[in-house]
Amino acid sequence: MLDIAIIGAGPAGLSAAINGVIRNKKVIVFGRDPKSSYLYKAEKVDNYLGLPNISGPEMIHQFIKHAQDLGVEFHEGRVLEVFPMGDYYTLNAENEFFEARTVIIATGVPKAKYIPGEKELLGKGVSYCGTCDGPLYRGKTTIVIGEIEEAEEDVNFLREICSKVYFLPTYKEVKYVPSDVEIIRGKPKEIFGDPFVSGIKIDDRELKVDGVFLIKETIPVTQLIKGLEMDGKTIKVNRQQETNFPGVFAAGDCTGKPFQVTKAVGEGAVAALEAVSYLHKLESKNK
Repeated sequence: MLDIAIIGAGPAGLSAAINGVIRNKKVIVFGRDPKSSYLYKAEKVDNYLGLPNISGPEMIHQFIKHAQDLGVEFHEGRVLEVFPMGDYYTLNAENEFFEARTVIIATGVPKAKYIPGEKELLGKGVSYCGTCDGPLYRGKTTIVIGEIEEAEEDVNFLREICSKVYFLPTYKEVKYVPSDVEIIRGKPKEIFGDPFVSGIKIDDRELKVDGVFLIKETIPVTQLIKGLEMDGKTIKVNRQQETNFPGVFAAGDCTGKPFQVTKAVGEGAVAALEAVSYLHKLESKNK
């Protein structure tokens, strides 16, 4: 059982992690390669106190090294869903399950918009994980739309059980996809079907498919925890970084403007310290 599960390995998540570990809590950071972050792409950051004229990659490297030197544990991969279980939460990290007493969401700003029909048909032919839901489509036709290279793992799994698999990558170089998978290019315009997925429109072309697998860099926060209260497109929090779920906190860009490293690091620290306080209250209540 983890004390604090942190979803996101950017400045907010790493700040939360070091503050949790310093307070002797068992912490795991769930996140992907930092090269996918906006900060990593920054040529120069000149507004972070004490680190003037530093590049984005250098800053990320220093943050990660600091966390690693303190013994922060990392788990690379996407958290697909978080389930409330009373006094704790269960996290599904691509079919690996973890239990945590508190959760800090630090997923940054979502980069991708919903495809028309995506939200309406989620769970009715639309999925965010091929290896999780693929067996439901045995012998059927599916398409994988991949924002990240890890999507190729889902493609290779699905081709073993589906009668036909299409793959639409939105990143540059496809590496490990067999020749019997049809790679297509274009922009997904609409997922359609009633009451279940029956097809997808890509540019001016329509494909008949039974399942659409969207392998995104991060899962939309509204899907991470069903019922999470939002303020527009960002997570609603108070000054303690608390969400509407007890023991669930949020920090960084996912809570709204300003989108600054200093704000993310500060909110990460507050979230971790409030999570520690919540854990102490939980322990006192259970004695």
